[in-house]
Amino acid sequence: MQKDYRDPEDLLADESFLSWYFQGQQQPGDEWDLWRKEEPGRDELARAAIAMLESTVLREKELAAGQLERAEAALMGQIDGGGRVAPLSPAGGKLSGYRNWRWIAAACIFVVLAGSLVALRIMSSGEQVLVTRYGQLTVQHLPDGSEVTMNANSRIRYANNWPAGGNREIWMEGEAFFHVKKTPDRRQFIVHTDRFDIVVTGTQFNVVSRPGRANVMLREGSVTVQAKDGRELFMAPGDFVQWDEQGLKRREVQRDSVLAWKDRKLFFDKTPLKEVAAIIESQYGVTVRLSDASIGDSTITGIMPNNDLNVLLQALQATTDFDVTNIDGTILIKVPAH
Repeated sequence: MQKDYRDPEDLLADESFLSWYFQGQQQPGDEWDLWRKEEPGRDELARAAIAMLESTVLREKELAAGQLERAEAALMGQIDGGGRVAPLSPAGGKLSGYRNWRWIAAACIFVVLAGSLVALRIMSSGEQVLVTRYGQLTVQHLPDGSEVTMNANSRIRYANNWPAGGNREIWMEGEAFFHVKKTPDRRQFIVHTDRFDIVVTGTQFNVVSRPGRANVMLREGSVTVQAKDGRELFMAPGDFVQWDEQGLKRREVQRDSVLAWKDRKLFFDKTPLKEVAAIIESQYGVTVRLSDASIGDSTITGIMPNNDLNVLLQALQATTDFDVTNIDGTILIKVPAH
């Protein structure tokens, strides 16, 4: 982040500002929130940039496979050797000048972001990066035709061009469900996380890689999970493998509970309240506080809606013996006063 933004266009040309905006502007105390408060006038500048974005919001719609890539290719084809886009003006002439280029670049980035189901998609350093904002669920197609459903607050990156005959590799954070397409030469598809790697050829599986929670559930096919210490674990359909400080371990779980998020639901089966709090934080980017640490071990069982934070909190309060309040993005769960 630079400090000397003078116009809304300067902010719109900054990828980190766009990322902050599309991820729900996150929560008080983050980098951009602090920047807006440091000097008079910055908040007004940010509001002007946000107003420009919101005035051009596009409706979400499903894109045909390859449509976004073709649009991006067409956009890049308009960039001349000098690094400028030269669209026709209403009078038939060309726009020119650095200021116009900054705005055009920002607008193009925005169109790409809004066009991919409002999931942030960035092309940089030879990579594609897909990011979902808090509370969002999207379906994306990878270059080989594989499909990935991304849960809220998740990130995937991969090379723009997978080498012919080479491995198909991606790096992910968050949660995603993969339906991997087999290739004629059975090239490996590898998902890298910060705790383990998953090696497959063609299969369906769910991966979670979040702070304090990491696991894999195999729905179809077969995969090999490789821990960073070199140990490997082969998975068959229905297997659930969880990572902790002792390594990889198989566990018995209900498949529906693991995949409930794809139907915008949360499935709790004697789940400790402290784990529920962590899940809500990762899904919606809010802070969840327990009035007393001792209630963190209280368990919750039930299926709750996961497409609206307020509805989820209402369901949580109706299902438990706790009071749940939401004040400016901070959720407080406490024992009701008698």
